[in-house]
Amino acid sequence: MLTKRIIPCLDIKDGRTVKGVNFVGLRDAGDPVELAQRYTTEGADELVFLDITATKEKRKTLVKLVEEIARQINIPFTVGGGIRTVEEIADILKAGADKVSLNSSIVRNPELLTRASDAFGSQAIVAAVDAKRKDDSWEVYVKGGSEPTGIDALEWMVKTEKLGAGEILLTSMDRDGTKAGFDIELLQKANSIVTIPVIASGGAGTIQHCCDAVLQGDADAVLAASIFHFREIEIVDLKKEMKQEGISVRI
Repeated sequence: MLTKRIIPCLDIKDGRTVKGVNFVGLRDAGDPVELAQRYTTEGADELVFLDITATKEKRKTLVKLVEEIARQINIPFTVGGGIRTVEEIADILKAGADKVSLNSSIVRNPELLTRASDAFGSQAIVAAVDAKRKDDSWEVYVKGGSEPTGIDALEWMVKTEKLGAGEILLTSMDRDGTKAGFDIELLQKANSIVTIPVIASGGAGTIQHCCDAVLQGDADAVLAASIFHFREIEIVDLKKEMKQEGISVRI
């Protein structure tokens, strides 16, 4: 089994880390630079930084904050939020990010995925998919989860792989912030139709939830926010438990 990754997520609004439930009701979770430093020392495998209001407010991701965080950490760092062009991707990577996460912009302009992958390599391009259940399927949402697209999430994931995405960050909007566990059915279906790594996001509340995402949902990585921000679960404890469950992790 390939090593599975634990990835804290910094949702950024107005330069602060925030966390909500089902993409709304945001509350402050601390200084992103301090949190990034903490997670690096505590054994996180990667870090994700999402400027969650950048697209909605039609402004660029906070490049200076990206630079500041990148200077403080030595683990892979993914940045997303309001990135619309190859030039903006270049700026983010130049600021110190290892990967960029694209969502609204590639739904609006799928060709951007291919152009970005050709320019920087697929390993640097993450397709972020915010999926909300709709009857027996899931629908893609954009603009920070505020706008439905009518696009089937599973079909869209297949398309993003074909267009050049090297990884998928799959967030269940129904589970986001609920701590009720990941959407295992969504993860299973996604992993049955794509070959690139899938990061499970939305619903982490317990160590067992994270284990289930890997063992049942076949996730390549587990992303979480509030359980780490508020020290409900320590990364080292999570990894020890995952190892006991037979999951290969870096300790």
